[in-house]
Amino acid sequence: MGTIVRVVMIGVGLLCVAGGVVLVSGGSTDAPGGLWLIVLGAVLAIVPVIERRRYRSEVADKANLDPGPGGGEAPDAPIEARFQPTAEVFVDPTTGHRMRVLVDPRSGERRYLAER
Repeated sequence: MGTIVRVVMIGVGLLCVAGGVVLVSGGSTDAPGGLWLIVLGAVLAIVPVIERRRYRSEVADKANLDPGPGGGEAPDAPIEARFQPTAEVFVDPTTGHRMRVLVDPRSGERRYLAER
């Protein structure tokens, strides 16, 4: 997701939570609707924070490294020797980059690297 979309989702989510709290604390007949608004707002605010980026390893995501072309591993980032290239290649539909799949044969963990 783009940064602007993430910020908007978080902002809308926080507004929903605030509106839900007002409805619930007001003690009106709209309290059940307020609870649903709080839940919806919490989901909208949390999902952009925990969502993983496309084709990235968990290591790259946690370290907040810049994504490479096509959203995969950065081309200058070292790939651990345990990852071996496979015959699996696909074209990322969003960027048009040709992506090579690398796999750790022991664990089945996958990494994705844009081919040049």
